[in-house]
Amino acid sequence: MDRYSVSQLARISGVSIRTLHHYDKIGLLKPSYRAESNYRYYGEAELHRLQQVLFFKELGFPLKEITPILDDPEFDRVRALRIQRIQLLKQQERLQTLLNTIDKTIQNAEEEKTMNEEELYDGFSEEEREAWKEVEGKYELEVVQEARSNAKALGREGIEGVQAEMENIARQMAQLLGTPVHSEEVISLMKRQHEANEAFYKTSGEMFKGLGEMYVSDQRFTQFYDKYAPGTAEFMRDAMAYYADHVLN
Repeated sequence: MDRYSVSQLARISGVSIRTLHHYDKIGLLKPSYRAESNYRYYGEAELHRLQQVLFFKELGFPLKEITPILDDPEFDRVRALRIQRIQLLKQQERLQTLLNTIDKTIQNAEEEKTMNEEELYDGFSEEEREAWKEVEGKYELEVVQEARSNAKALGREGIEGVQAEMENIARQMAQLLGTPVHSEEVISLMKRQHEANEAFYKTSGEMFKGLGEMYVSDQRFTQFYDKYAPGTAEFMRDAMAYYADHVLN
């Protein structure tokens, strides 16, 4: 039976040694054998389990949700792989649509042509479009115009960058569930959240607080945040309210 040291597994998988040590500590990926020197060694089963961890992470699952899934006696790796393949194909299709939109946007910008709204936002789901239209409806016309102007200036690549930043913040907030909203980690994430939002329009404390409330009151936003871990949307609301009251105001 082949055994892999932690450094070998790190090289094979691309996962850092520090991360593998963390996975061991939280029970996500335990070594199959531990030598008297306390060196960790992994077998084939652990290699397959790590592959599952990476697939689930790629699909947006927080670590705290992956562990019980893999530890379930009814877990079927082949079935999971088939489902993951379907989900990744859907992501691939969406990313290809977004790439096509980027190419079209670049071409039109270079040729100084104007794109219509459908072309400009092709690749974003109807739910995302409708939700943001309703968000726009809650603000003054000047704010909406500022947001649209900045969005056009950012271009598709810039907008995707802001969206990716917000998704990263959501993932990290999910991992911090239960942490006090006045902690340095949470305040740092809220600073990034506020900066990401200001890429579109100047966001006062009151507006930032209102956005947090909407993450809980509007199920579409709640689902976006709670997919990382149940309760993340409420955590975002509370953290944004604290940041608005104690930092922005």
